[in-house]
Amino acid sequence: MKYRKAVFIVTYAITKKHIDYLLLKRKLHWKGWEFPKGGIKHLETSKNAVKREFLEETGLTPIKIKRFDYSGKYDYHKIFTDRPGIKGQSFSLYAVESKKAKAKLDEIEHSDYKWVDFAKALKMLRWSNQKKSLEMVNNWLKNS
Repeated sequence: MKYRKAVFIVTYAITKKHIDYLLLKRKLHWKGWEFPKGGIKHLETSKNAVKREFLEETGLTPIKIKRFDYSGKYDYHKIFTDRPGIKGQSFSLYAVESKKAKAKLDEIEHSDYKWVDFAKALKMLRWSNQKKSLEMVNNWLKNS
């Protein structure tokens, strides 16, 4: 069993008042809030995977893409029939700036989306690697 290579995409929009983050409501494989994310295809670069997954899952256009020096891996809570031989994901963290706009969801994977501030996003996220990713991007944005 192996890990599927993937990218986490913390998506943010800078408004006049503050920074908002885009969360998607997952319905495939598990239920809860997450960032856009997805697998890296064979021979695809991580940055191209970010561009492709971002477009597929949100319908939005990236303004800026930044790679972070943060990666990790996690096991799935069960084996998925559509991912034979895969026991979890390894990920690299990216941040994508976008306009705060209506997302066009991939309705197989997600049922809703919300633009929320940092504090609300932190409460909505379930997994520690998601929270750490959000905190890293938020700290970078506050200090840049």
